[in-house]
Amino acid sequence: MSSLVWISGASAGIGAALVAAVPYADARVIDVSRRGGGPAEHLKADLSDPADWARVERHFQEELAGYDGDRVVFIHNAGTITPIGPAAGVDGAEYTRAVLLNSAAPQVLGRAFLQATAGLTCERHLVMLSSGAARTAYAGWSSYNAGKAAVEHWVRTVGAEQETRDGCRVIAVAPGVVDTAMQTEIRATSEQDFPTVGRFHQLKETGALSTPAEAAAGIWSLLERELPNGACIDLRNL
Repeated sequence: MSSLVWISGASAGIGAALVAAVPYADARVIDVSRRGGGPAEHLKADLSDPADWARVERHFQEELAGYDGDRVVFIHNAGTITPIGPAAGVDGAEYTRAVLLNSAAPQVLGRAFLQATAGLTCERHLVMLSSGAARTAYAGWSSYNAGKAAVEHWVRTVGAEQETRDGCRVIAVAPGVVDTAMQTEIRATSEQDFPTVGRFHQLKETGALSTPAEAAAGIWSLLERELPNGACIDLRNL
């Protein structure tokens, strides 16, 4: 079977681990990110820039026009925790970038993928990375909290729009607390900007963080499960 896989933000962390763990031996894998540098093909794109969203959409359309393979997958992993701090006090340009990347890009790119795959009859999967922050209001994370909540409700809605048998499988997955550069950034934040920072120090000190490889394995395993379309899954609850 032939597979075409896109993973956004695959140059580091969970994204890089997802590339390393692709379970399809014949897969063509494309990293959509600013930096690239891993073993996957690289489509250079700054996903906080709406101009680059249009470029990614055209890329989807070009690659999938007449596609006759067996499977297409898009895992949207890119996101940012920056800036951390009260909404009234953080840098405006950084905050705007975070809103675009965390809230708008998943919806715009997800829609583009769905449209580009709409005429295909092969197996299709759209996976959006979420977080426990979608349901818990952490002071200091307003753009991140809101972005992940938006992702989950978008997935529920778009999942309901898919044909029961022939539509794209659309799910969101929260991987838990994973030992990535994002966690390092969180722990480096002052309690004034992020009052709950002590909890994240404790998780690190007690060895409670999962590895990117563990998160990637859990995410890939979901594609083999009989999940309802529009499901929002937390790997810690499986």
